[in-house]
Amino acid sequence: MRSVKPMNIPDNSRRYAPGDRMRDLIRDNSLILMVMNRFGIPMGFGDRSVQELCAQYGVHASTFLAVANFISGRRVEPLEISAEAITGYLRRAHTYFIDYNLPLIRRKLIDAIDCSGRDELAMLILKFYDEYVLEVERHMSQENDTVFAYVDSLLAGRPSQGYSISDFAAHHHHINDRLEELKDIVVRYYPGRDDNDKLTSVLFDIITCEQDITSHCAVEDRLFVPAVLALEKAVASNAQVARTVQPDADADKADALSAREKDIVVCVAKGMSNKEIADALCLSVNTVTTHRRNISAKLQIHSPAGLAIYAVVNKLVDISALHLS
Repeated sequence: MRSVKPMNIPDNSRRYAPGDRMRDLIRDNSLILMVMNRFGIPMGFGDRSVQELCAQYGVHASTFLAVANFISGRRVEPLEISAEAITGYLRRAHTYFIDYNLPLIRRKLIDAIDCSGRDELAMLILKFYDEYVLEVERHMSQENDTVFAYVDSLLAGRPSQGYSISDFAAHHHHINDRLEELKDIVVRYYPGRDDNDKLTSVLFDIITCEQDITSHCAVEDRLFVPAVLALEKAVASNAQVARTVQPDADADKADALSAREKDIVVCVAKGMSNKEIADALCLSVNTVTTHRRNISAKLQIHSPAGLAIYAVVNKLVDISALHLS
């Protein structure tokens, strides 16, 4: 009788290292495929190491390894994490959930249950799911527009203007509970059909998505927040040094607007909305929002009327072009 080969049990005491082959990490934990995707590393990499692939695709290797170790239950050193790299990772995760994964689950859910209108329970399940998706979209859009834009400002060397990552940490709530509830509702109450394969498949997708979002929120709490705290301290320290070394520096030069920011000031002065500005300048609304936040921080002017006055005084726009009525 042939002996049975024992299963390989991952050694969680050993951290993944730069010289490890990427395919070995994936063999150890298939969830690292998602980490690769969110760092922008494609497949088809042969036997190359983590360090080689990160160098090839411009990925901060220590941050990649920190996330890979974290989701695999291995020890992580927060000092290894780049605030810029982890923010980019989280942004791409948001895009994956909102633009791809959640809509895909919705399509599969409609195909698995009777959404013709005859089955009231099916329609309630779909309504429950749609309300959850709206909650996720609001949650992630707020993080994109406020929290990640704040990190962008820090990375540009601008200290806090009445906001800190501690504000985010204090109010951050996880958003996976409703998926757990939806799964339970379907399992307990939705009657089976002759062919349950579609329903089983979509339930598996819901469970996987719930686990993915749980992991995503944990990365925000345990890796992102400490990285941004360190960045805040570095930016504040640099600002203090600058004030000490150059006490008489020209404040106007430090606060000078970029050409794009001046374009946006002119648009605001003319009474245009963020959507109208975005369309006129071929930008996204999120980018316009970020620019406006940066402009307000530089000029310490927070109202459209104040920006209009600034634009006229600094000859960015002629007063005749403004709507003063």
